[in-house]
Amino acid sequence: MEVNTEVQHSPSKPIEGNTYLQGVKDCVPTLLGYLSIGFAAGVVERTAGFSLMEIALLSLIVYAGSAQFIAAGMVAAVSPIATIVTTIFFVNARHLLLSAAIAPYFEKLSARKSFFIGSLLTDETFGVASTKAQEQKKLGYKWMVGLNLTAYLNWCAANVAGGLVGDWIPNPERWGLDFALPGMFIGLLALQMISRKKFGLDLLVALCAAAAVVLASFLMPPSAAIIVAILVAATAGMVMERWK
Repeated sequence: MEVNTEVQHSPSKPIEGNTYLQGVKDCVPTLLGYLSIGFAAGVVERTAGFSLMEIALLSLIVYAGSAQFIAAGMVAAVSPIATIVTTIFFVNARHLLLSAAIAPYFEKLSARKSFFIGSLLTDETFGVASTKAQEQKKLGYKWMVGLNLTAYLNWCAANVAGGLVGDWIPNPERWGLDFALPGMFIGLLALQMISRKKFGLDLLVALCAAAAVVLASFLMPPSAAIIVAILVAATAGMVMERWK
């Protein structure tokens, strides 16, 4: 995923569409994915033995679909707490890369506001923000807050809704709910490739990522292999983009 880090600041010219409401509107296309994935996560968490309060707290504090699916599976398998925490840490380590990529657009903000943006950044909101950044070369704080809060609140609501009906779905895999998260990421990847219109480069980067994750999985845990694949693919994409 390419993010233009050439940040332009112009105090005399406001950023177009930099409003909370515009951020909410720009988040709408991703809400269907949030509702479906969040609902599936709530069902899986409920069948793993989580209470509704625990589901709500998990969605508010962890706020990561992949981590919540993993946590539900590991809790159901009675895994040690240290193992669960370590695994989730490595799975979510990609958020450090996402935050680092988007940080230059908010370098003049206070530490408090920067932390608020970074703590609610997800793969989906990062995708929306990076697309907007490529178009405008700028991002606004109000817009980002509207985007992030809309996604955050909908995710929590979807998790709780899934938890409410979780008792009626004892076997989520039978309905394909375990595939909801990979399906959403595939859709986001396709949308990013279409918007960039650099299919050859994107295909090469995807092949690099696939090869890296397969090779790394022989040497380290799958969660760590994913991080290695991200770094390899991002580096390969940057090099190929500059050599083009």
